[in-house]
Parts: sequence; structure tokens; C-alpha cells
Amino acid sequence: MALVVKKFGGSSVATTDKILAVAQRILSEKKPDDKIVVVVSAMGKTTDNLITLASGIDTQPYKARYAREMDMLLTTGEQVSIALLAMAFKKLGQPAISLTGAQVGMRTNSVHTKGRILGIKPKRVHEELNKGQIVVVAGFQGADKFGDPVTLGRGGSDTSAVALAGALKADECEIFTDVDGVYSADPRIVKGARKMKEITYFEMLEMARLGAGVMQPRSVEMGQFFNIPIHVRSTFTKETGTIIREDYTVEEKDFEIRGVAHDMKVAKISVIGVPNNPGVAHTLFKALADANIDVDMIVQSIRNIDRNINDIVFTINLSDLAEAKKVIGATSEKINAAHVLVEEDMAKVSIVGAGMLGSPGVAARMFGALARADVNIDIISTSEISVSCLVKGSQVTEAVNSIHDEFFPDSL
Repeated sequence: MALVVKKFGGSSVATTDKILAVAQRILSEKKPDDKIVVVVSAMGKTTDNLITLASGIDTQPYKARYAREMDMLLTTGEQVSIALLAMAFKKLGQPAISLTGAQVGMRTNSVHTKGRILGIKPKRVHEELNKGQIVVVAGFQGADKFGDPVTLGRGGSDTSAVALAGALKADECEIFTDVDGVYSADPRIVKGARKMKEITYFEMLEMARLGAGVMQPRSVEMGQFFNIPIHVRSTFTKETGTIIREDYTVEEKDFEIRGVAHDMKVAKISVIGVPNNPGVAHTLFKALADANIDVDMIVQSIRNIDRNINDIVFTINLSDLAEAKKVIGATSEKINAAHVLVEEDMAKVSIVGAGMLGSPGVAARMFGALARADVNIDIISTSEISVSCLVKGSQVTEAVNSIHDEFFPDSL
């Protein structure tokens, strides 16, 4: 007997025919004593369509004053999916029940549209499983201390699934998606991208944080925290995908890097002519933090030694740009900045791999690959197992392919 949490994304449940196919697949693989929890996203483009509806009221629906109402709106998408999938199971003769995030005890903070899970009390889930039900859970959502729905950010269904698997002490969490595993680069733009059999939590977290869209970073953090193996696989085939776990069990350690990630949803902000005084950077970045805006790459450079001024350059997610402009506009006056420049056509390309530790020259090889592709580097940032470069968004395909060719020549 196994307790397994299975998550299906929006493309997997985009139509009622696909929902029935998902139910049939789960039942075909289910052993008699297995306990199954299924976490689903909204159908197809439902979330995008709901955002479009909200844009009919205000072209910037993610303004802070709308955040709670956006969550009220967006959580309805998953409620449609879970009800239809529970009906599909019942049609096939399998008892099932649909539950929202709040009903499964998913407790979050009150940061609407960007919520974080504070804890899960899955008593109701255990009760329904013990009755022989398949429990179908709405991903992407929980409820705060007031009982208000809170969404977990795009891709949050992955986080819901892994967190629930951890709270239930499940044997495994399967993430079903429209790709058949984790690749060394996005296979849609790199023809030679190779599928990995395994990847560690540590490496996958960096890949996800740096733009690999197959997993949300917080979901990988949850897997690592609970030590739950995560199996990323395709909805449309029965082939083994990629296992995300603590360490390798097969010989997959011989690569200096594990993959190349890219992120197109990047905006670059330059605060020009800032007085080089203590506390200036704190004032700027605290204002952004107070507005729940994440800052990524940061560079501070001396602009004029004689006048004692410098420039502060950083990147944020493109979805936060409208709110960031307001915050920075007000803050730049407080810190006496000369002016602010914003660039939207930017992208971040990164290499990730624990193998680069103790391997001199890895960064130089990446920079050489970019130079051969005639791609200029705006900002460089590093961690223990990654190197990232900010480049023009229009050159991201050339950049990723050139870097991948450098580190995975056997894929050519």
C-alpha cells in the first residue's frame, strides 16, 4: 500500500475529455490498497482568462488594493477543475471528493497573490482517504487566519502538492506536466537538450529559481524540507521522468553543470546618481521589500568619485514592474537620485551544477560561449552552484544554445 500525491497542471486538465483521461490513467495505475490524493490546477488558460476579466475593470489588476479580490477571483479556476475531476472518478465507479485549499487545512499568510504556506492540518484528507475516497484538491491556494483565500503565485499548485505530500507523509509526489521530465535546457529552444534521470533538490532549486519553469522554487524547498521524492513526468506518456531527491542513486554526477536556465520575465532598473552615503541602499530596498517586491541581481558602481555619487542597478520580475515604478519614484526623491532608467527587454541566462565547485574556468567558458554568440553581458551574479548573466531579451535563444553547446557538446 502506498500513499501518493499526484499533481496535474492546467494543460493536463484543459478539457473535459482530458479530465476523464486523467481519471482513467490514475485508476489504471492504482493498486487496490493505494491511497491517492490528486492536486489540480485550473483548466488550460482559465487563470489567464480570469486575469483578462479583471483587466476589464482596471488595466493593472495586480495593484495592491485589488490583491484580496484577485485571490477571490483566481481561486475559482481550481474549484471548477476539482469538481469536474471528482465527477469523472465517480462516473468511472471510484468514490471521490473535491476539496479546496482551505478545506484541506492549507494555512497561509495574508500576502494576497504571493502567499506562503505556514502549515497544513490535513485531518479532513485522512478522514476521506480512510473512507476509500480519492481526494481531489485545489492547488495554488490556501486560506489565511481570517478565512480569506490566498493564492501562492503562478505555479503554486506544485507547492500545494509537495507541501501536502509532506504533511501526509506520502511515499512520493508525482508532478504530471506537458513535458516528460527536467531537461538540461528548455527543449522548446534547444534541440539537443537532454532529459535528466535524477537531480538533487539543491540543483533543482537553483534551476527553478533561475527560470526553469518546470517547477516552482517553493515546491522544491518543500520537497527538501520534508525529504519527499518528487517525480516530474508527462501526463501523456507512461515513461519514467526525472526524480528530484536528496542525492543521486545512479551515475549522474559527471557533469560540471546540470543545466542551462533562462528567465524572460525580467526588468532592469537603474537608479542613477545616488549619493554614496550610509543607509541609501537600505532605504531603497526596504521600500521595495515593504511592497513585497523581490529583487534579484544587484550591482552598485561608483559613478563619480569627486562628487561621491554612484549608480544602483538591479533586476525584478516583470510582473512587479508597475508597482516597483511607484515605489522607486517616491523613494528616489528621498535619496536624492538624479534619475531612474527602466529596461524591459531583458533576460537572465544561468548555468547550474554542483560540479562547478572546485572546477576553475566554468564561468570563463560561459562568458566565452556568450561572446561567440555576440551576446553582451549587462550584469553577472553568482552563487555556490550557479552563474547568471543579464542579457538582452531578444538574444536569449542564441545565448542559451551557445552555452548549452559549450557544456553539452555530445548533444550536438
